[in-house]
Amino acid sequence: MPVQDVVTEERIERYLDITARAMAKLKIAAPERSFGRKMADDFLNMAASYYEDAKHFRDVGDLVTAFAAVNYAHGWLDCGARIGLFDVGGDDVLFTLFE
Repeated sequence: MPVQDVVTEERIERYLDITARAMAKLKIAAPERSFGRKMADDFLNMAASYYEDAKHFRDVGDLVTAFAAVNYAHGWLDCGARIGLFDVGGDDVLFTLFE
Protein backbone atom coordinates (compact mmCIF):
# COMPACT_ATOMS: atom_id res chain seq x y z
CA MET A 1 0.00 0.00 0.00
CA PRO A 2 1.46 3.40 -0.94
CA VAL A 3 2.18 5.97 1.71
CA GLN A 4 -0.51 8.63 1.68
CA ASP A 5 1.28 11.85 2.49
CA VAL A 6 -0.90 14.23 0.49
CA VAL A 7 -3.93 15.94 1.94
CA THR A 8 -6.59 15.90 -0.75
CA GLU A 9 -10.10 17.31 -0.84
CA GLU A 10 -11.40 13.74 -0.88
CA ARG A 11 -9.48 12.92 2.29
CA ILE A 12 -10.79 16.04 4.05
CA GLU A 13 -14.35 15.17 3.02
CA ARG A 14 -13.90 11.62 4.33
CA TYR A 15 -12.66 12.81 7.72
CA LEU A 16 -15.35 15.49 7.96
CA ASP A 17 -17.96 12.82 7.27
CA ILE A 18 -16.55 10.45 9.90
CA THR A 19 -16.46 13.22 12.49
CA ALA A 20 -19.99 14.41 11.62
CA ARG A 21 -21.28 10.85 12.05
CA ALA A 22 -19.48 10.57 15.39
CA MET A 23 -20.97 13.86 16.65
CA ALA A 24 -24.44 12.75 15.56
CA LYS A 25 -24.12 9.38 17.27
CA LEU A 26 -22.87 10.32 20.72
CA LYS A 27 -25.06 11.09 23.67
CA ILE A 28 -23.89 12.93 26.74
CA ALA A 29 -23.64 10.38 29.54
CA ALA A 30 -23.07 12.70 32.49
CA PRO A 31 -26.07 13.86 34.55
CA GLU A 32 -27.45 17.32 33.73
CA ARG A 33 -26.27 19.14 36.87
CA SER A 34 -22.95 17.35 37.33
CA PHE A 35 -19.40 18.58 36.84
CA GLY A 36 -19.06 15.78 34.29
CA ARG A 37 -21.86 17.36 32.27
CA LYS A 38 -19.98 20.65 32.17
CA MET A 39 -16.91 18.80 30.96
CA ALA A 40 -18.94 16.86 28.37
CA ASP A 41 -20.51 20.07 27.09
CA ASP A 42 -17.07 21.67 26.88
CA PHE A 43 -15.59 18.68 25.03
CA LEU A 44 -18.48 18.72 22.57
CA ASN A 45 -18.16 22.48 22.09
CA MET A 46 -14.43 22.12 21.39
CA ALA A 47 -15.10 19.33 18.89
CA ALA A 48 -17.80 21.35 17.14
CA SER A 49 -15.57 24.44 17.01
CA TYR A 50 -12.67 22.53 15.48
CA TYR A 51 -15.08 20.83 13.06
CA GLU A 52 -16.37 24.23 11.89
CA ASP A 53 -12.78 25.47 11.61
CA ALA A 54 -11.95 22.47 9.44
CA LYS A 55 -14.82 23.28 7.08
CA HIS A 56 -13.71 26.92 6.91
CA PHE A 57 -10.11 26.02 6.10
CA ARG A 58 -11.31 23.50 3.50
CA ASP A 59 -13.46 26.20 1.90
CA VAL A 60 -10.56 28.65 1.63
CA GLY A 61 -8.27 25.98 0.20
CA ASP A 62 -6.02 25.42 3.23
CA LEU A 63 -6.30 21.64 3.25
CA VAL A 64 -3.40 21.01 5.63
CA THR A 65 -4.94 23.18 8.35
CA ALA A 66 -8.37 21.67 7.61
CA PHE A 67 -6.89 18.20 8.10
CA ALA A 68 -5.33 19.23 11.40
CA ALA A 69 -8.56 20.83 12.64
CA VAL A 70 -10.79 17.86 11.81
CA ASN A 71 -8.37 15.55 13.59
CA TYR A 72 -8.41 17.79 16.66
CA ALA A 73 -12.22 17.71 16.52
CA HIS A 74 -12.31 13.96 16.46
CA GLY A 75 -9.67 13.77 19.18
CA TRP A 76 -12.00 15.66 21.55
CA LEU A 77 -14.78 13.20 20.71
CA ASP A 78 -12.54 10.17 21.23
CA CYS A 79 -11.30 11.50 24.54
CA GLY A 80 -14.83 12.20 25.76
CA ALA A 81 -15.93 8.71 24.77
CA ARG A 82 -12.89 7.06 26.30
CA ILE A 83 -13.30 8.71 29.71
CA GLY A 84 -17.06 8.12 29.79
CA LEU A 85 -18.43 11.61 29.21
CA PHE A 86 -20.14 10.39 26.04
CA ASP A 87 -22.21 7.29 25.51
CA VAL A 88 -21.30 6.01 22.06
CA GLY A 89 -23.11 2.70 22.27
CA GLY A 90 -19.88 0.72 22.34
CA ASP A 91 -18.95 1.93 18.82
CA ASP A 92 -15.24 1.21 18.46
CA VAL A 93 -15.21 2.10 14.77
CA LEU A 94 -16.08 5.78 15.06
CA PHE A 95 -14.49 6.11 18.51
CA THR A 96 -11.39 4.93 20.35
CA LEU A 97 -12.65 3.17 23.45
CA PHE A 98 -10.63 1.84 26.37
CA GLU A 99 -11.71 -1.80 26.07
